[in-house]
Amino acid sequence: MAIEYRLTLAGSTPVERLAERALPDPDERPAGTESPLSVNLDDRLGFAVFVSAGRDGYFDVESDDGPWEWEPELHVSVTFRMDKEADPQWKVTNMITIVRRVLATGPEDAVLVLNGDYVLLKRFGGKLVKHRRESWWSSYTAADSILPG
Repeated sequence: MAIEYRLTLAGSTPVERLAERALPDPDERPAGTESPLSVNLDDRLGFAVFVSAGRDGYFDVESDDGPWEWEPELHVSVTFRMDKEADPQWKVTNMITIVRRVLATGPEDAVLVLNGDYVLLKRFGGKLVKHRRESWWSSYTAADSILPG
């Protein structure tokens, strides 16, 4: 069984460009000729990475304020798939470092979702909001300190 985090950005950013933004080191970057691009970084970072593009997106997840929906016409995503058995602090800190890098290198509206169910952060109109799911952010204090908000 695995845990999956998905950072989704609104818009038509090419998957190759998003992969470069997420993982600038060519040895770590997802590769391929079609969406999704993928790379297994279990040994280096603690997860596999998939970069994909989509149309007519629909997200129905839980936020701090209850159910939340988002329907971006075009979107690209970076998905982090983690084994539940490895050190979660190390993996999550590495993942949030990549999320911060992606957010810092582009202005897109964005959402980070845990297991397709829970919003952990949103950025709309340039404003980043962490959803204070106490059991998540307080469990990963290093990750919490990486992102302002």
